[in-house]
Amino acid sequence: MNLTQKSIKYTCSSGNLLIDFKNLQSRLNFTSLSSSNFLQTLTVNNGSRPISNPLNNFLPETQNPQNIVSLICSALKNKNNGHLVLLQKTIEDHGLISYLSNTEISRVLLRCQSDSSTALSFFNWVKTDLGVKPNTQNYCLVIHILTWSKNFSQAMKILSELVDLKRDGLVSVDVFESLLSASGVCNWDPVVFDMLIKAFLKVNMVKDGFRAFRKTVKHGMYPSVITINCLLNGLSKLNYSKKCWEVYAEMERIGVHPNSCTFNILTLVLCKDEDANKVNDFLEKMEEEGFQPDIVTYNTLVSSYCRKERLKDAVYLYQIMYIRGVLPDLFTYTSLINGFCRKGNVRDAHHLFLRMADRGLKPDLILYNTLICGYCKEGMMQEARFLLHDMIGEGMYPDKFTCSVLVQGYQKQDNLVSAVNLVTELQRFRFVVSHDIYNYLIAALCMENRPFAAKALLDRVSDNGYEPDNMVYRELIESFCRWNYLDEALCLKAEMVSKDLKPDIGTYRAIIKSLCKVSRSMEANSLMREMTDFDVPPDIEVCRALVNGHCRENNFCEAQSLLSFFAQEFGIFDTVCYNAIVKLLSAECDIAKLLKFQDRMRKVGFAPNQLTCKYVIDGLQKAVRVQKINTPVQ
Repeated sequence: MNLTQKSIKYTCSSGNLLIDFKNLQSRLNFTSLSSSNFLQTLTVNNGSRPISNPLNNFLPETQNPQNIVSLICSALKNKNNGHLVLLQKTIEDHGLISYLSNTEISRVLLRCQSDSSTALSFFNWVKTDLGVKPNTQNYCLVIHILTWSKNFSQAMKILSELVDLKRDGLVSVDVFESLLSASGVCNWDPVVFDMLIKAFLKVNMVKDGFRAFRKTVKHGMYPSVITINCLLNGLSKLNYSKKCWEVYAEMERIGVHPNSCTFNILTLVLCKDEDANKVNDFLEKMEEEGFQPDIVTYNTLVSSYCRKERLKDAVYLYQIMYIRGVLPDLFTYTSLINGFCRKGNVRDAHHLFLRMADRGLKPDLILYNTLICGYCKEGMMQEARFLLHDMIGEGMYPDKFTCSVLVQGYQKQDNLVSAVNLVTELQRFRFVVSHDIYNYLIAALCMENRPFAAKALLDRVSDNGYEPDNMVYRELIESFCRWNYLDEALCLKAEMVSKDLKPDIGTYRAIIKSLCKVSRSMEANSLMREMTDFDVPPDIEVCRALVNGHCRENNFCEAQSLLSFFAQEFGIFDTVCYNAIVKLLSAECDIAKLLKFQDRMRKVGFAPNQLTCKYVIDGLQKAVRVQKINTPVQ
């Protein structure tokens, strides 16, 4: 290759790539290398057999390992896959696969430089049919061959495959350096390094893409503006603003002219940095370069100003757009309307909405949701409802967000009835309402202590395929229990079990506590046994509810039995329950029974505390008074 002292431009399907050959010649001294010298530096795969053996010359030509490269090249020249199939059988029958090292693969590829399709066929045959794993150097050679022949799509496919191996940690070498090294022994096109940057970005290896960019520039090759824009976009998404400006500075230094896409990406970077002065300065520089801000530029700035609640600046830009002949689009109006709604200025947001409609722009679901959300936040539910009807009239289906915002808006006004009516209306019009909305409504009604309304809603929506989960049943059962509607709660629990839904500890706790509260402690016992059968261990609240319930019903034996059961089976040693029984026994003035109970509980693991001693002393004093009263005077 003859090198000149000038910078010339390569053009390919992926863009333009500039090469500074003066710089490149000082870094790539590959003209003195020959294919044979290069191949001497290649290492043979571990485990492959040495080929150079004088005894191999006595073997038939098709069985001689030293002829494997010639045999493969001969089969490839026939342009017939049948020859490769026969060759594969020969190689496998005579055990020659172990002699096909990465060095031999590279030698075959170098002989196929002038025919990229043959090189690609061979490469795929080695990988797929023979099951031989090419090394990085093999990959780089076939990539160079394909790129040189302008077969960029196949070259990008193989390059992406190599990058995937790098990402997954299956190769540890530097892909850029490997491509650079391989360029010394075969025909190559500098655009391959431009493609490498894109390949890294394609799999979100942005840092590797940035390093490849810096190395490409360092070696005198200049990526295309399209590739640089892709790199800037990737860096921007990761908030690497400093690296974005490094790339832009390199663009200016090496003479790659930015386009409008470049400026739009950098405008977004500045908006993320929240530096308004820099944005203005950059826009002035952009205009000096001959680029007028387009719709993307204005939308980026308007969206940024609205997010920062700088609505005056956003509206000013909106007006400038008309003056400069850049008509605002749906994104512009959505950003402004969202900005107004966030500030609570829903009236102006709606005026802007109407102006957009007058211009012939059709609002989308996002814009409708934005305005409906604004109305709901301000408590303007009637306007929100009208907008919902308008949206439906335009043929748009309200989504989960729409329903959720409206339901929450009604709830803030303590008007859940309207929320339920809204959902019923949507159902009547065959709109699909998310199950999350039903869950939310049922839970909200339960929180307002309206369990019957919640149950009625559940029955109505169940006809449409809605299946309540454990949490919904729990909310309903707890709400019924708070108002002592125990029969309804027990029916719901039975319904859960019939649907193979396992009640949790909260569900059981609510029913057990309510049963004990209304002196139905024996029923609560049965529920506790069912709970343990379902492998739901009781907690301390269940223990207290049951023991205290039996104590209130003066059922000492059952209370004592439960206290021992909870301690021995579940490790629940609750002194509150223990003291409740002590207090009960003290009130009966049966000191012998009290002392016997204490002795039994001490063996289980209970220890008396200060309150226990007080109850015992009170019991002793009361027993003494009773004895004095019952003792006749002598």
